[in-house]
Amino acid sequence: MDDSCFGEIAAIFSAEEVSAQNQVKASVQRKIRQSIADEYPLLEPILDDLMPKKSPLIVAKCQNHLNLVLVNNVPLFFNIRDGPYMPTLRLLHQYPDIMKKLQVDRGAIKFVLSGANIMCPGLTSPGGVLDDEVQAETPVAIMAEGKQHALAIGFTKMSATDM
Repeated sequence: MDDSCFGEIAAIFSAEEVSAQNQVKASVQRKIRQSIADEYPLLEPILDDLMPKKSPLIVAKCQNHLNLVLVNNVPLFFNIRDGPYMPTLRLLHQYPDIMKKLQVDRGAIKFVLSGANIMCPGLTSPGGVLDDEVQAETPVAIMAEGKQHALAIGFTKMSATDM
């Protein structure tokens, strides 16, 4: 295991949670880049800066089928069970407009930060905001009433119109 990358990952996960990390081959790197470009078209103009082709791309496999994509020892994206790639909160805070957003009311903040699922009343009550274009199974940034940055990233279980 490469200790230089492990130090960055250790800040996020303990050693027991990271089962392996590997520098991926160029073909796998191209596939990951293309998948990210397809999912987040607004990132396309800066994708070469975020993920330079000459920089090694490391995929760390963590517990619960989580894969973490690191470039220059910085975690940029993750996916679960080979699902779509999602940006880390760190990247989302730098580029807040790359994903659709939903907003929860103030009362939901402490529960979401504690790991609770977001329920429809937290999005449909005063203070909550839905984007009518959001479909089911869409990765979204979860914003909070009165806060500037996203507090979570997740998938919708149903469309905004069904909510």
